[in-house]
Amino acid sequence: MGLEHVLDAASVAVVGASKKETKRGYQAIKTLIEEKFEGQVYPVNPKEESILGLRCYAKVSDIEDPVEMVLITTPATTIPEILEDCGKKGVAGAVIIAGGFGELGKEGKKLEDRIVDIARKNSIRIIGPNTSGMMNLKRNLNLVGLKDVPKGRIALICQSGNMALALITEASIKSQQGFSYYVGIGNEADLKFHEYLEFFQEDPGTTAILMYVEGMRDGRRFLQQAYQTTRKKPIVMLKSGRSATGKLSAGSHTGALAGISEVATTAFKRAGIIVIENSDELFPAAETLASLPHIGNNRIAILADGGGHATIAADNLTDLGVNIPPLDEKTQKRLHRILPPGASVRNPVDIAGGADENPAVFADCAEILLHDAHIGGLLIVGLFGGYNIRFAESLAFVEEDAAHRMGKLVRNAHKPIIMHSLYNYAKPHSLDLLRYYDIPVYDSLEVACRCIASLSQYGHYLHSYHAKEKFTFSKGRKSRRRGREIFRKAREENRDALFEHEAKQLISLHGAPVSENYLVHSQKEAAAAAARFDGAVALKIVSHDILHKTDAGGVKLNLKTSDQVRKGYSEIMKNALAYDPDANIRGVLVEAMMGQGLEVIIGTKIDDQFGPVIMFGIGGIMVELLNDVVFRVLPISERSARRMIEEIRSVELLNGFRGKPPVDKRAIKELLLAVSEIVGSYDDIQEIDLNPVIVYEQGLSIADARIILKKDMKISNW
Repeated sequence: MGLEHVLDAASVAVVGASKKETKRGYQAIKTLIEEKFEGQVYPVNPKEESILGLRCYAKVSDIEDPVEMVLITTPATTIPEILEDCGKKGVAGAVIIAGGFGELGKEGKKLEDRIVDIARKNSIRIIGPNTSGMMNLKRNLNLVGLKDVPKGRIALICQSGNMALALITEASIKSQQGFSYYVGIGNEADLKFHEYLEFFQEDPGTTAILMYVEGMRDGRRFLQQAYQTTRKKPIVMLKSGRSATGKLSAGSHTGALAGISEVATTAFKRAGIIVIENSDELFPAAETLASLPHIGNNRIAILADGGGHATIAADNLTDLGVNIPPLDEKTQKRLHRILPPGASVRNPVDIAGGADENPAVFADCAEILLHDAHIGGLLIVGLFGGYNIRFAESLAFVEEDAAHRMGKLVRNAHKPIIMHSLYNYAKPHSLDLLRYYDIPVYDSLEVACRCIASLSQYGHYLHSYHAKEKFTFSKGRKSRRRGREIFRKAREENRDALFEHEAKQLISLHGAPVSENYLVHSQKEAAAAAARFDGAVALKIVSHDILHKTDAGGVKLNLKTSDQVRKGYSEIMKNALAYDPDANIRGVLVEAMMGQGLEVIIGTKIDDQFGPVIMFGIGGIMVELLNDVVFRVLPISERSARRMIEEIRSVELLNGFRGKPPVDKRAIKELLLAVSEIVGSYDDIQEIDLNPVIVYEQGLSIADARIILKKDMKISNW
């Protein structure tokens, strides 16, 4: 069944209904009656005949009429039997309040898996378990018990009951905007985040989606759906857990450096989601995006009645990536005609006391600014709404008229206004009028800046949307027969990694430049191989038991003579056996010494929520110390590859620094795309670690390459 039978249910059975006022089974029925739920309510309790005037049933299957949804308030151990009974009745959905499932460990997970199996066999969709409930405000279907929840156009998906309560309380006190739905996702045992997105995307009563997320069961499916949803409706998200390392144990630099925070943030933004870092900005951003037109050109005007606020706003918006362009000469002349001589009209516009006797100047200036074709939106900061308090009560009527004018201006110009007012606490009627026109008002300048930046960020995403930025690999995989043979051989030998020469051969098959190398098994072969190169050579141990070659003394560099090569071979073998006497040594790799250049790292890993991700940054022996890396969920497009290169903190090293020439960023981009293709072409890869990759003014060389294989091939279908 579709989610409309769950989230828009026309009938609800409350299992665990009670006459005790402190019980959830009592509160749920009372709330549904008091809030005039449009459908039918059926209490279920074998020990009672009626509750709050409604006939009580012993079990769900005893109810004569159809039942679409059940709210189960009984303990975890009772859930399997209840769901079996609901299956007999053809119930579409179940909200399971109880905890005691996967969040408690192995035994709880077994019980959780069991109820999911029962639900799937009976075509029942589960919200939860361990959830605070759900609400459909349009139907007055309130299965949470919170009273006086404001209705509006924001769908709230929350992984914390306390956060949901905080957001709903904030909306009740401070906002004209409210909610269309609320879903407490709980353990996400059955219904996943992405399924709710798909439903709210098509819901005509929802204009924005607000999310609080701690973790996801299927992050890649969520990204794929969010990529579709954000093209129609904005999604605002606060992702907690930024301080947690979230790192998987791994045998490569990539695995050691990759944390869930970096991966999640870049992935969400790539899907068009507005990612919020501070909880006090979360609802305001959603309110703004649900109410106002987005900004398509990332060009904002600031209108202030004081230089201090104007400067702070300009600093904040600049930090948030918003452009505050100088106004064109025609617009400046129009502003000069209505403002005092001391006013600044460049942008920010400081009216310099011009509104002290006539606050209507704000509306006059707003009209001029929003009719400027180069300006996409307006932030007003300062005292508007309080001139009647600070100067004269008679100015209240002037401010109210100005509020009407600005509200109509937003509707006619299809450009947003965000208001910051020091007098928001006083709740003047003029600010209420702005809210009536869906112009949000904030007493925090930082929050106001974040909100208008969100409109600009979302508009920029819509206007720069790129079809190749999807989160799915191409169906026509480009695996090579020789590449598949490399993996087959490694599997037959029960290895957990490719040898370096195999990894480089695989990379070469996909078009990336790899230096010539030879695998040798004696001093004589090493000397002969070295003679094939014009200059100095490097020797490296080849053994799947020795992952970090340098630590084992398994690398010799800059060997120029035959004697040096022979001696180097002997020392490498001796060091390797001393490091691990049982190591299975397959030989020594001989390759040309690489010239000096900039060392970078490229790697991939499997993230536990989002699947394959790729990393790029400054490499070499300092990689973990500097931690100057960026991540993307795979696959990546050319656009994503270019952005990764530009986003590292040390990008100036790539562009040329202190007289050094710029390196070949095109070659880096091509290698990033080749690695993306490789991961999408073979199911065997757990991690790739190319470090260092030495980049020159023209071209690059892969000095070391490591590819670690998956241990469980069952999880390899991306």
